[in-house]
Amino acid sequence: MIFVDGNPFPATSSRQGKEVMFGLMEHPAVVAASDAFKSLTERKFSVLEDPGLQDRRWVYLFQREYATVDPSLVDFIGTDEATTCIGVVIRNQKNGMISVTHMDSPKVVSIGLEQMLLQLAADDSDAEYDVHIVGAFDDDTPNYASSPSTTKQSSKLDGYSLPLCTKVVEALGKRQERFHMRTLFILGHNTKWDAQNIAYPIFNGLLVETSTGSVFPACFDRTTRCPDEVVRRIRVSASYEDPTWKGKLLDTYDTQTDQFVIAPCSWSFYQLNVAFALQDLSDEEILLQCSTSPSAEGPDFVNNMKRQWEYLFRHPKWQETFPTRQARVFVRSANGSWDLLPLSDKDASGHVSGI
Repeated sequence: MIFVDGNPFPATSSRQGKEVMFGLMEHPAVVAASDAFKSLTERKFSVLEDPGLQDRRWVYLFQREYATVDPSLVDFIGTDEATTCIGVVIRNQKNGMISVTHMDSPKVVSIGLEQMLLQLAADDSDAEYDVHIVGAFDDDTPNYASSPSTTKQSSKLDGYSLPLCTKVVEALGKRQERFHMRTLFILGHNTKWDAQNIAYPIFNGLLVETSTGSVFPACFDRTTRCPDEVVRRIRVSASYEDPTWKGKLLDTYDTQTDQFVIAPCSWSFYQLNVAFALQDLSDEEILLQCSTSPSAEGPDFVNNMKRQWEYLFRHPKWQETFPTRQARVFVRSANGSWDLLPLSDKDASGHVSGI
């Protein structure tokens, strides 16, 4: 059940999903929250620009990943690189535990929310939750759809953003828990236009300050998107082939131990063949082939794709990355970096939660 400004918002059905979501977006309290969020300065999260971050603890999430953090162990949690994706933050009002995900498809919403709430509830059926949703934009607008940089696939009637946002609102509205919608900065609220009248998201990411539960627009760089960046990026696309992860968010972090536990995922030679086929394309062609929103991607999108392909060429068999299908476990070092534990140092379970 969704609450806005302390009052319940009408439940939704699949037939009414869009109507209810747009009604929620037009609620005066939601509009005011969106205006306030839009006025915030985007935080640039970078160890190079702020060396003091090495003394802080944070968790960064890639697409389709989720993590639940304890404020006593983690100072910040966030994600970025969202164009037609969304960042979802759910915070338990009683104990302050926070779960964050970067959702990329309606197919992972139902099970994904179950995964997040399972760790947040702490066997407390009366818990109430604050919710913040940031990301997606009006990629179905005529100006965006007619952009010369946009593929025919992404110019379909509803785009990619709308079905995902609708599914999340529907799923929250149908659950028994009490969700207080604090931020709904999506679609029209999160859209700007350039000189050619092409639509872009205003913000592509968010950062949660765990001690207060406050949410800010944010962007990250390679120094803060760690650990195991390339492997985690590969998992995103590989997970759609791996039946283990059907409909699920990707396990990434162990809440109790404050360790990154990169759960295993297998990739096939099909993914390798795709990489071979795409590697010789121009940067513009790579954008068109690999992105749901080519004109809205960040400047390092193509480079990130090429780094993934290079890794696959060096490690065509997934067993080289996840021997005996064990998770890759990273522990924080004294200087704030991350160390990969040898397989022999892991416990008997291999930390493979959710598999």
